[in-house]
Amino acid sequence: MAANRFLIAGGILSAGASLLHLGVIIGGPDWYRFFGAGEGMARMAEQGSWTPTVITLGIASVLAVWSAYAFSGAGVIPRLPLIRTALVLISGVYLLRGLVLIPALVINRGEVMPFILWSSLIVLVYGITYAVGTWKAWPSLRKSG
Repeated sequence: MAANRFLIAGGILSAGASLLHLGVIIGGPDWYRFFGAGEGMARMAEQGSWTPTVITLGIASVLAVWSAYAFSGAGVIPRLPLIRTALVLISGVYLLRGLVLIPALVINRGEVMPFILWSSLIVLVYGITYAVGTWKAWPSLRKSG
């Protein structure tokens, strides 16, 4: 069977996003601002609060798990539990987050913050990558006896 390039790409994208979130923690308040976490998160980081770190570590951890599921679905690492369910849910979360752009554009009459625009488009690509990869891998993801 040929490698599932879509799930491999999805795994790489999610791993990269996970590492970027770790970089934001190391980069501190300016990185929280630059990457769109909001002024509140940046100020909490400036004040030494653990809240931004804990939240960002949580996001990085989820993205790392999602990366592992993509690699598992592609057959790069051993099969993880509930692989089909997980890949469908991950695809759905990424796609829904990406599609937030549509109501944002409607509500704001075509004007949205650059962070919403770019992050939505990027995450939409992630969702499409996972969805296509999951669809292509679906037959091979059946439980083996």
